[in-house]
Amino acid sequence: MRFLVQRVSQASVTVEDQTIGSIGKGFLVLAGISGTDTKEIADKMIRKLIGLRIFEDQNGKTNLDIKTVNGQLLIISQFTLYADCKKGNRPSFIHAGAPDMANQLYQYIIQQCRQEIEVVEEGSFGAEMKVSLLNDGPFTIWLDSDEICS
Repeated sequence: MRFLVQRVSQASVTVEDQTIGSIGKGFLVLAGISGTDTKEIADKMIRKLIGLRIFEDQNGKTNLDIKTVNGQLLIISQFTLYADCKKGNRPSFIHAGAPDMANQLYQYIIQQCRQEIEVVEEGSFGAEMKVSLLNDGPFTIWLDSDEICS
């Protein structure tokens, strides 16, 4: 499982010119799910995500987590995080999870995050989406379950 986490001042996602999710201060999370991911891996990734202390405290140090600052989440499914570009110029996505399984885990991630964070918005699994964001910092973190769970 891979999360590309961007600290944002605002972010939104649209499908067919309709805004389906929008947040203020918080994290835009692009979530990639592989064929070997499980709920246990998702739980570890969610704990790491929610525990990331990358918001500034009163001294300007990145010392606060998303709950402390009442931040919001926008989680977008992004199978292309599993692009394999080793051979040729056309990426392969063989390591991305099968759609049914990946969607179940994606929904699980959203559900679990909603138990911790008041505002959790989501993209539309499998849809062509337009994502807008105002990256705050910029601050972008790569979380990979191969590193987090080992």
